[in-house]
Amino acid sequence: MSFLKNLLGKKDTPIESYSDFWNWFLKHEKEFFKIVQNGQNIHQDFFDKLVPKLNEIHDGIYFLAGMLNDETAELVLTPDGIIRNIYIIEELVNAAPKIEGWKFTALKPASNIEDVSITYENFEFNSGNLKFYPNLHKSYPDEIDLTVVYENFEEDKKATVTNGVYIFLDNFLGELHSVTLIDNLEVIGNENVSQELIPIEKLKDYLIWREKEFVEKYYGIRHNTENDGYANFEGKSQEGGVVLAIINSTLIEWDKKASHPWIFIVAIPFQKTDETGLPDEVTYKLLNDIEEEIMVSLPDSDGYLNIGRETANNNREIFFACKEFRKPPKVLDAIIKKYSHTFEISYEIYKDKYWQSFRHFEQN
Repeated sequence: MSFLKNLLGKKDTPIESYSDFWNWFLKHEKEFFKIVQNGQNIHQDFFDKLVPKLNEIHDGIYFLAGMLNDETAELVLTPDGIIRNIYIIEELVNAAPKIEGWKFTALKPASNIEDVSITYENFEFNSGNLKFYPNLHKSYPDEIDLTVVYENFEEDKKATVTNGVYIFLDNFLGELHSVTLIDNLEVIGNENVSQELIPIEKLKDYLIWREKEFVEKYYGIRHNTENDGYANFEGKSQEGGVVLAIINSTLIEWDKKASHPWIFIVAIPFQKTDETGLPDEVTYKLLNDIEEEIMVSLPDSDGYLNIGRETANNNREIFFACKEFRKPPKVLDAIIKKYSHTFEISYEIYKDKYWQSFRHFEQN
């Protein structure tokens, strides 16, 4: 039997924690360092071994690797722009041990503008062919809405060019600022310019100024929902089923919405229903228990406001507006794991400073 074990090879211990991952990495780090340093067979000998281990930690962890200098290899872990995965990458890197010859970085770091030149799908992006201007909206004064002007813009390649601009901004601004500070961005060519152009190298300072202004404006603002009023909405879905919603009407009319700019929506599909298509008694209680569990972990006093919920078409959606974006995904990843045998729970988190996602619940 021992001969058979040796012949087949020993199976790696499953990765169930950050320390498990780094213990595995420590066993191979000298081998990995040589592979990165030599730059040969890096995909086969390093990347192909790293990918499944990262996937055991969490889906959606991507990476870049290269030599920082002659003595140091750098591994950059990135969510590739997916906000919900930022927390896991930051925590994983924070848990990394100190390993001589290695630097571990969470998210693509910012670079000096003169060092950023991106080639993407045969398009070149650099400080010489990119400019920008902000679009200011009287009704949405805190919105950071940018137009980026690309000198070599082609309308029929707009999606490709826009992706290239985003990659440029990730590398120039740093991934965290690129994905969290900009609310809206459009890429156009020179022929559609409507305002005075600003050199792209000034974008970093502009965003820092706008963010500082925003933080100062809303610093310390909290909302206690204990005495809020609620409104019930009832209607019919396109399929003819019942739609029920309970919405915090006080919050919907609140004039400080932008202080909680991150919208967090939890979706829980269910199968067991009563004659109206709504959840049966047992399912209803379980859905409420899950919502209560989320609210205990994300209290309003800490900046997580439960706006309400909607039930329709065998699906319960729970709505939150949040001050920050890291804790909600962490809480829901744990909830999803806990209830994986009962519900296929999913969620999304995105920036919507003026809660336009809930306009249809406003009382006119």
